[in-house]
Amino acid sequence: MHSTLFISVETDTLIRTLLLGFMGFLLSMLITPVYTTLAYRWQWWKKPRMAATTGEKASVFMKLHGDKHKRHIPTMAGLVFLMSASIVTLLFNLDRTETWLPLAAFVGAGCVGLLDDIINIRGDGTGVAGLRSQIKLALTTVVALIGGWYFYAKLDVTAIHIPGLEVPLHIGWLIVPLFVIVVVSTANAVNISDGLDGLAGGLTAAAFGAYAIIAALEGRFGVAGFCLAIVGGLLSYTWFNIFPARFCMGDIGSFALGTALGVVAMITDTVLLLPIIGLVFVAEAGSSALQILSKKLRHGKKIFRIAPVHHHFEAIGWPETKVTMRFWILGQVAAVLGLIIFLLGSH
Repeated sequence: MHSTLFISVETDTLIRTLLLGFMGFLLSMLITPVYTTLAYRWQWWKKPRMAATTGEKASVFMKLHGDKHKRHIPTMAGLVFLMSASIVTLLFNLDRTETWLPLAAFVGAGCVGLLDDIINIRGDGTGVAGLRSQIKLALTTVVALIGGWYFYAKLDVTAIHIPGLEVPLHIGWLIVPLFVIVVVSTANAVNISDGLDGLAGGLTAAAFGAYAIIAALEGRFGVAGFCLAIVGGLLSYTWFNIFPARFCMGDIGSFALGTALGVVAMITDTVLLLPIIGLVFVAEAGSSALQILSKKLRHGKKIFRIAPVHHHFEAIGWPETKVTMRFWILGQVAAVLGLIIFLLGSH
């Protein structure tokens, strides 16, 4: 049985939506020299992690990346695309039902990441280098809880779409804990994936690009424009972040991106597509979880030489650039697969 997809979009609406992405890119390019000047003047140097999540010395990581961190690499560059996408949205794309929530979550989670980055910069270069993981989890959960309440109480969302069901599944107030789980999980998965030059920037650009198309197909052009403003900022950021990186996004960037991505998945009612579109993020977070579990249950034995999995491939001999670009390809393929499944489920 064949189905046909008819899309009617006013040219002005489409141009305006695409322009938001272009403005995100242009503004990010303009902000970057200002950030770079401040970062080098005030020495916002990223401190490498000296200890693994489970407490032991991060010897494999230092073997792989010790030389890189001998040169000073500024962090907190996520501030650039956080500012550019936020300014574009505030000035040209602010809408109560579509962009208030993702923008607030984007900025709120960015503030949590900013706090972590400031502690990292001021640290002495020993230990985990930043906020304790429990504190970061608690703070991002607070951001997600506030967002979940707004999603339920103000946007009146009480149901989710399940592929194969003719009607949405009504879950009432349970939409709030679902929102929190999705947003916090995505925020941490993107944060874990931010470990190689250009990696997180390219992966999140592909994911937000896919969601921009999904939102546009749903007629949510405010959400589509928000996603494209982030994509524009990310393309500018990645221009400078590809190997050898001029700077790193820091937790301000990765937490903001992951949180916003989770919120966009909830707003577009495509939460079950998120693990497919973000398949590389799932693999990255999953590899870290499996590694920790294996160490605890198997008396310190590891599954990977080092987790997350992008470092494992480095440890077996892949150059950093090869890992990054192959993961980019996988991320883009996953995004297209997600779009295909979305279209199949919609018609």
